[in-house]
This record gives sequence, C-alpha cells and structure tokens, in this order.
Amino acid sequence: MALDTTQIQDKLTETFGSAVFQYQQEKDIFSFEVNADKITAVILFLKNDETTRFNFLTDLCAIHYPENEADRQFAVVYHLHNWYENIRIKIKVYINGETPEIKTVSSIFLSANWMERETYDFYGINFIGHPQLKRILNMDEMVSFPMRKEFPMEDGGRTDKDDRFFGRTIDNC
Repeated sequence: MALDTTQIQDKLTETFGSAVFQYQQEKDIFSFEVNADKITAVILFLKNDETTRFNFLTDLCAIHYPENEADRQFAVVYHLHNWYENIRIKIKVYINGETPEIKTVSSIFLSANWMERETYDFYGINFIGHPQLKRILNMDEMVSFPMRKEFPMEDGGRTDKDDRFFGRTIDNC
C-alpha cells in the first residue's frame, strides 16, 4: 500500500503529539512544523520507521524573518525524500533570532554536515553538536552573516541595485 500524507500525519501525531503541527499540502510536497527541541527525534523517526522510510535528506537551509517575533525570526527547513515511494516532505522549524541555535542532524544524515555548515556560514545559526561547525564558503575573517536581512546586499554607493527588490527595506538595512 502506498504511503500517503494521512499516514504520515497520523504516525507523527501518535508519536510526537502537539510537537508536530501545521500540517498542509503545498503543491506536491506535504509540509509541517516541528518544535525545535524535537527535530532530531522527528527526523530520526521519519528515517527509521518501517512505514515512512524517508531515507534521504535532499536539502537543509534557513530563512530569515526579521519582522517576526523573536522566537520565530529564523526558520530551518529540511527536505526529506522517501526513495521507495518517491514522496517528499518539508519540515520547518522556527528558532529564536537572538540566539539562533538548533541540534545538528549530521549524525542522522551525513549529508547534513555541509548543509549545516553552509547555513551557519550564511545565517549564523549554531547547530549544536555539529562535529566541525565553521565557515565553508566565506572567509574565516568575515564577522557578518550575509544572508541575514539586516545586512545590506551591496555597498550603499551602488545605484544599480535596490535592496527593496530582495526583500529588504530601509527598516532592516
């Protein structure tokens, strides 16, 4: 029997209760939110459960929402894929903007190692327990995190680019 979204939701609700919520179908991807303190348990469950078998971490990235309340200013997004039934899911975890940190999943999916480093490098999110969390693409001497919206995209003297077109306003530059 093919795995459907109702089964995934039922299993998560049965196992994690209200720590997993906001279930929705976004085009062809089933999505939901998870409380930050449960993310490693939920991902480990989705990987190892004999029904769900999400055995591949397709992507891990972050989004900065500076206009949100402090506890929801960053979102870490995980995309998992069940290769057996070709089903994809998206998991979103909101974390605090003042101390952006979340547990690493690099011990569950080795591919998360570089993705978490890249997310740290561009957003400054601390992945607790990561074996080697350091910059991966930017210079080590860099003190800012370039994908955060509080940093202007270009130098202020340029007139050919307008930060408003990249989700930035005068208030968050």
